[in-house]
This record gives sequence, structure tokens and C-alpha cells, in this order.
Amino acid sequence: MASSSLLPSADLSSSDADEASSSSLPSIVELNLQDWIRLNVGGTIFLTTRTTLMGEKDSMLYRMFCSNENDGHTWNSAKDSTGAVMIDRSPKYFEPLLNYLRHGRLVMDEGISIQGVLEEAKFFHLPRLIDIINDLIAHPKRETDCAPLTRCEVVAFLLQSPYTNDQQLRFQGVNLSGCDLSRLDLRNANLKFANLSNANLSHANLANANLERSNLSNAKLDGAQLLAVKLTCANLENASLKKCNFEDPHQQAAILEGCNLRGANLDGSQMSHVNLRVACLKNACVKNCDLRSAVLAGADLENCDFSGSDLQEANLRGANFVNTAFDHMMNAVHMSQALPRM
Repeated sequence: MASSSLLPSADLSSSDADEASSSSLPSIVELNLQDWIRLNVGGTIFLTTRTTLMGEKDSMLYRMFCSNENDGHTWNSAKDSTGAVMIDRSPKYFEPLLNYLRHGRLVMDEGISIQGVLEEAKFFHLPRLIDIINDLIAHPKRETDCAPLTRCEVVAFLLQSPYTNDQQLRFQGVNLSGCDLSRLDLRNANLKFANLSNANLSHANLANANLERSNLSNAKLDGAQLLAVKLTCANLENASLKKCNFEDPHQQAAILEGCNLRGANLDGSQMSHVNLRVACLKNACVKNCDLRSAVLAGADLENCDFSGSDLQEANLRGANFVNTAFDHMMNAVHMSQALPRM
């Protein structure tokens, strides 16, 4: 092997050699020179140590560099003009393999094919690394922590979480956008701040669920059980909530205070005692709904359609009634219910 200095890119000059020979550490310098290895992998130079390359005893690299001339077991590797050992493999896939030998962990830059690194691990016979890569392929990590969960992942979590009345399923802040959650039992689930935009929650059981400040824009909740649900300041813009049941037999009111129901469709829903104080129902369809004793005080009901709904004893004080439709009401709306805004 060609001699080189502790700094791999420089060679020892004759003056440096003289100085080294006269110093008190010649044996240490000689030992370090013997330990450093230059590799030419597919035209790319790698500098490493013999100790690193011999990290796994069953590997080809161990057999290549553990032999010495004294015991007659030399590996006759070709070398380039600089003395670097030449290896005809891809440097792109060899680098993660070398880093694994250095610190025992597989670290790959973005854009590196894990299959390519697997082939290198097989070629150099690194069984531990092969197991690590096969496990990553079988259980790939999500691209980001914010990637939406799938129905299978949610169902797997539900199956591992036996239901109790006082236990909450913890999904706070989770990204469930576009997820199919239809017909699932999500009672008592904590979905506060969750992203459920475009999700399918039709016929799901969300009784007592906490959906405060969650994003349910364009979500589908048709036929869902929403007894005593908490939707304070939630975004339900353009959501479909046809024939939902908000009515708790124990009269524990569902809370939709301050939520955005702009353009939502609540046709045929059971909403008695529901709290919609200062909510926005602009352009919403609230036809054929049971809204007895509901609280709509201060709500924005502009262009809202209440045709065929029951608003008996509903609190409509201070609500915005611009272009609101009350055709074919089951019970007339009294002035005591709906004092005009000042």
C-alpha cells in the first residue's frame, strides 16, 4: 500500500519523513499510516480505516482487509495509480454502506434508492444491514409526520384501544384529511385541531367527541351520530351533514358555538337544543330540521334556508336574517325569539 500522511490528501515529503523519524512518536505514525485505507469505488475516492472496514467479520470487506502478508492470506486487489484499492461498485450506494460500518446506523440522503443499498449489502455480505433494510422495506416510514393517516391505520389503533366511557381516543392535531372514517365508532374521541377536510365520516358515531377548532371543510358526515359533540369554532364550510343526529336523550346539548357552517347542508338533521350561538350559517341549507329550543343567538343566517324546519322556542335573538327563508315552517317564529339587531 502506498504510504500517506494522517491527512489523507497529502503525501509525506522527505523533510517531513526526516522530522518524523527524529520525533519521539514514529511507531504511532507508522501504526496510523497502516490503518488508513484509500478506496476507489467506481471512480470516487473514499478514505476510511481498516478498523471500520472490518466492522463485521462475515463480510467481504473484512476478508479483504483483515489478511496480512505474514500469514500468506493476502487479498490481491487491484490498485489505481495513487495506491487506492479499486472496487467496481456504485459509489452512490456504497457510501450509506460505509457510514453504516462507521456508526452502526443506516443513514441515506434523499433520492438514494433503498433497493440499491440492499444490493450493495448483499454483495458485500452484511447480514445485519440486510435485515435492517428488509425491515424498512416491509414497514416503510411515512414521508412526513404530517402525512394523512389511512383508514387501516385508524382501524388498527381502534382495535388496540378498548372502549370505556371515560377513555378518550387521542387524535388531537392528527392529519386525517380525505380519510374514509365512515361507520367507525369514534365516541369520546379527542379530535381537537385535527385536519378532517374532505374526510368521509358518514354514519360514524362521534357522540361526545371533541372536535373543537378542527377542520371539517368539505367533509361528509351524512347520517352521523353527533350527540353532545363539541364543535366550538370548528370549520364545517361546505360540509354535508344531512340527517345527522345531534339530539341527546339526556338533553346534553351539542356545542357548535362560533363554528363555520357557511354553505353546509344540514337537511333533515335532528338538532334540538343544539348551541349555534354566533355561528356562521350563511348560504347553509337547514331545511326540514328539528331545531326546537336551539340557540342561534347572534348567528349569521344570511341566505340560510330553514324551509320546513321546527324552530319552536329557538333562541334567534340578534341573528342576521338577511334573505333568510322560513317557508313552510312547522311553527311560526315569534318576535320574542328573534329580536332585531341594533
